[in-house]
Amino acid sequence: MAVDDACKLKFLELKSKRNHRYIIFKIEEQQVIVDKVGSPDASYEEFTNSLPSNECRYAVFDFDFTTDENCQKSKIFFIAWAPDTSKVRAKMVYASSKDRFKRELDGIQVELQATDPSEMSFDIIKSRAI
Repeated sequence: MAVDDACKLKFLELKSKRNHRYIIFKIEEQQVIVDKVGSPDASYEEFTNSLPSNECRYAVFDFDFTTDENCQKSKIFFIAWAPDTSKVRAKMVYASSKDRFKRELDGIQVELQATDPSEMSFDIIKSRAI
């Protein structure tokens, strides 16, 4: 499985320049490509609404939060989105390519697997970040 250079470039922009709030990736013709990019002021709800309800995707989300000590922090989440309604073959392809793709994105702090929106609710993201 090849990884398009744009995937790495967009991820570096998210990580260092904070140009994006999220990036959604998809596999097309044996290659991981950028599917959608969210602006820096995009909400978590906009991000979750951007994930297709019946197709697998990889996603990266830059989550800003405040700790109990009132410190502003940020964590980069890698989310493997594989809804129950997606095709079995697609789930297998995404599952088998995930680790290799994740290694291309240096700086991911939290990984999450989700098969439906409740598994990646805002509360779950927040609890995994702290």
